[in-house]
Amino acid sequence: MEYFGDVYRPPSEARSLIIQATLGCSNNTCAFCTMYKAKKFLVRSIEDVTADLQEMHDIYPGVRRIFLADGDALAADTQYLLQILERAGRLFPYCERITSYATPRSILEKSEEDLDRLRRAGLTMLYMGLESGDDVVLKRMGKGCSCAQIVEAGKKARRHGYALSVTAISGLGGKERFREHALETARALSEMNPEYIGLLTLLIHPGTPLERWVREGSFTLPDADEILEEVQLTVENIDSPGSIFRMNHASNYLALKGTLNEDRQKMIEQIEKARRHQLSLRPDGWRLF
Repeated sequence: MEYFGDVYRPPSEARSLIIQATLGCSNNTCAFCTMYKAKKFLVRSIEDVTADLQEMHDIYPGVRRIFLADGDALAADTQYLLQILERAGRLFPYCERITSYATPRSILEKSEEDLDRLRRAGLTMLYMGLESGDDVVLKRMGKGCSCAQIVEAGKKARRHGYALSVTAISGLGGKERFREHALETARALSEMNPEYIGLLTLLIHPGTPLERWVREGSFTLPDADEILEEVQLTVENIDSPGSIFRMNHASNYLALKGTLNEDRQKMIEQIEKARRHQLSLRPDGWRLF
């Protein structure tokens, strides 16, 4: 089986079979992201995808998890996805879950019936990027949708029985809008009440519009102490009972995990210890996207 270009997956899909149903990202305009810039969004032929599934079945029929790549597999036609799910179900009877990235737009554009059909066919979990709850930040970063639309998409996915994992990015508002970014992100996460919340930390990648803004001085990158202040403000204001919270990505200065809302105070205490320099932070040179 051949992969096309760089392949990305959520940390929790480390042991999953990755199948490229699509190539690239259907949005691909985010000012901070370089993940899919070398690819034009493309839906692969059903023949190629089913051939990949068959090949992997012949090598390892005991697959228990499948992740449909690249950046927005849900944007593909529903009938196409149903064929993939049906074939995967037949070839891998011990498969426990099939998941994919999904942009807010792809969720909103799917009909209620289509989301139900895909869920019944075996697509069980969606990973969606919020990035920020602040519409000013979302517009500047080229997210392509408003916070209200993202929240609507998240609620729609949950309403149809999908487990939902939502990510946001600390520091994305810069020093200029750190408070608005933190509070509005917390509000949006609270409204969606997803099963999983992942908090990443902003890294500046060469060649992106964001890097140019930093060089020009129109975006001021928060330092580690300011990031921790923002994270604390976010955690203090998320009201999302039952959400599993993780801040253990390679980009993060501080590793943090718990279940909301019960572990909120414990996490706040860890952040406060880090702000008092009683906990070691990951050096900038060790942080990776």
